[in-house]
Formats: sequence, structure tokens, C-alpha cells
Amino acid sequence: MTTMTSLGAVTLGKQLNASDISDTAIALLDEQGTVAGWTQTAERLVGYSAGDVVGRSAALVLPAFEEAATTSAFVEQCRTENGWPGAQALRHRDGRVLDVSLRLTMLRGQDGTTRWLASMTGTGPLSEDGMDGSVRGPLLAREPIGVAIRDRQLRCTFVNDVAESHDGLPGARRLGRRHTDVRPRSHAETLEAVMRQVLQNGATKVHEYRTYLPTSQGPEHQFAASFQCLQGADGAALGVCVISADVTANRQTRERLAVLGQASARLGSTLDVMQVSQELADVAVPLVADYVAVDLEQSVSFGEGPPVRIGATGKRFPAFRRAGLASIRQGVPESPWVRGEPVDVPPTSPFAAALHAGQSRLEPVLDTAPGTWVDEVPALAHRVRESGMHSIMVVPIRTRRALLGMALFVRTENPVPFHEADLLLAEELVNRAAQALDNARQYARKHTAALTL
Repeated sequence: MTTMTSLGAVTLGKQLNASDISDTAIALLDEQGTVAGWTQTAERLVGYSAGDVVGRSAALVLPAFEEAATTSAFVEQCRTENGWPGAQALRHRDGRVLDVSLRLTMLRGQDGTTRWLASMTGTGPLSEDGMDGSVRGPLLAREPIGVAIRDRQLRCTFVNDVAESHDGLPGARRLGRRHTDVRPRSHAETLEAVMRQVLQNGATKVHEYRTYLPTSQGPEHQFAASFQCLQGADGAALGVCVISADVTANRQTRERLAVLGQASARLGSTLDVMQVSQELADVAVPLVADYVAVDLEQSVSFGEGPPVRIGATGKRFPAFRRAGLASIRQGVPESPWVRGEPVDVPPTSPFAAALHAGQSRLEPVLDTAPGTWVDEVPALAHRVRESGMHSIMVVPIRTRRALLGMALFVRTENPVPFHEADLLLAEELVNRAAQALDNARQYARKHTAALTL
């Protein structure tokens, strides 16, 4: 169904296949940290029903409340930090401790009161290659979300600031009113029909719609909206929680991943580590970056010595050699090293930071001012400033906790800084190349051993 609004065309009714937004557990907390509303998704996550938790402190399931000096101190910390996103422990009813990504979002009411929306998503265990499952964590753990709470009569009782940026409707105009009071009738009636279904059966409904941002002059944006029933202590419906997220970048990432999936099929077609590295760079330019360099750890390049463990760099950095280079510019002028040459790693650079942490590093705005790390290698400093590098991503190439190398993604002519969606794309591409490199590394080691014998 398509209707016209002041924001542009809005399409509703298409069910999303992704579980990013529908599987997020939701709980509503008051100013003292007491659970004021519960959802079926929260019950599925921690095992407690609405009757078990509503009216009780959130410390029942969230140990962080107990660790704070007082509940009020915890709430005040959330106010100061505008919510509290991050990994947290959650206590299941059966005694297990779950690792979740927690976000607390402040909501404002018509009478000046506040509420906190706790959204919780499981992060998952480490995978076989040592990657944290939260790297590809659910959408709500990574993107700004708009939130509105509506009562049984579908009047808005609480809302956050992000909701206004999604549809241009100020909170003061939204609070105390139904959709039919402030929206074009056909659009509003469609939304309210969905919310009535949620109130009746307690299920979660997810829809996608496309519209133009209030301040945007560019293409339309795609949003995902989740409708969840809030339950009271007796299990009866209190109202509906509506969460919206801009999934435009997420959709674009999926589209780019599909292209990468086709292009990266050739990554495993060779057992030469240098060739795999070059193919990784070739696939990434210009789809991901303007310039890409792939550096292999010394033992990988020559098939000698034990692999370096992720994060175990000590005081000395592993030795690297440049193995792959690609650029939108002829001759790859951005690199001071050609393929096969050893690469200097400045100890205060983003590369060193990524090595120490054992995880990717995103620097949306690269600091190239005099006196920064780029000056530690004069040849590199000259290329960085001359080419106009302004945004970078450093992604470790690893498998089974072993460090195979590092991939550098750079923007020079594209003026838009890298963001989280770009990093997810780069990590996905590097992960696909890592397996091919590991196969090639093992082949090189066996070949070297055979020659030695």
C-alpha cells in the first residue's frame, strides 16, 4: 500500500526477512530503574515472564544495576552518557549468564517525566576464527533508533529525539495524540491497524517503508519499524513500543556484499599467497575503497616459522611484507613500498593499535597534521599527504586466532568518510580472503619443508 505524505512516498506492509529488529528484546524502565513494561521477546531471552519482573528492579536480570553504588547513580550515569550502549551480562532465570549488547534509550513524556527503553540483543560466542560475534551484531546495536511508546488507545506517551529526525514530527506535537490526529489518514490507519493486532495477540510485527528524511534533498531512505506489545505485571497489554531504524546503509551493504560474493569467488582459485593478496586488493577497489594495501606477516610470505597469535605482539611488531596493491590511480602512487618489499609499522599508528587489540580499527577522519604518527616514516608521510588520504580502515587478516596479515582500506578522492557499514563490508571481504590465504600458507609451508628435505 502506497500513500503520499509531506515527506514523500511511504510504502508499508512488506514483511522484513531479517531478524535484526524483530529479535531485539525490549523492556521499559522508570526513572528509578524499576521494570515498567515487558515484552515476549524479553521473556524468550531471559526466561522471566512479565509477572516475574514488572514492578521489580532491573537488577533482577541486569547485574550492572547491582554493581552501581545506587540505582539512582546508575540512572544518572545513563543520563550523562545519553544511554549506555555496550556489552553487558544478563542473568537468565535458570542461572546462566548471557552476553548481550545493551542499549538504554531515554524517552520523554508529556508531563516532563522520563522512561528508559532497554533493548538487548545476544552477541554470540567467538567463532572458529576468533571473531567476536558482535562484529556483525544486530542492527539495533549499531544504528540510532527512534522510539515511541503508545498506550492502549494508541496515544503517544513517551518518545525520543531520534524519532523526530526520522519523520520530521516534533515530540510536542506527537505526545498525547494518535497517528490519525497528526498523519494523513490512510497512512495513519494502516499503522494503527498493525498496532491493534499487536495489542490483541502480543506478537511482534516488523514492516519496512521508504520515505524522504525531513532534511534530506537526496534519494529516499529505507526504514524498518518494529511493533512490540508491552505487558504489565498481570500479563495484560499496557501499550505498544514502536522502534524505527534507518536501514538504508544496511541495505546498501547487503547489495555490495552480493557483488563482492561474485567477485571474490576467485580468491580461492590459487595457492600462491602473493596472488591471493593481490586479488583481495583488486576486488576491494573501487567497490570498498580508493586504495587498498595488503601486507602479509613474514612467516606467511615465505612459509616459514610458527604463526603469530592475534594480539600477542609484545614489544616488537611482527615483520610484514607488502603483498597486494590496488588503486583507482594509475601506478598506485599512494604506496611507498612495492609488492614484496618489507613494510615499516609506526608504533603509534592505527596499524599498531589494530595489532595490539587484535581487531579492526576505523578512523573516519585521519589525522595527518605535522607531528602525528605519519611523520615517523618520512616516505609514508609524503605519500599520505600528497594523495589526500582522509579516512582509513585497518582490518587484521586472521584465522583460528593466527595473524596472517593486515589489510588497509583508504579513501582519497571519495570525500565521504568510512563508517560502520563500510567496516562490516571490509571485514566480510577479508574473512573470505583469510581462508584462501590460510590454505595457501599451509601449502607454502609444506612446499618449503619438502624442498628443505
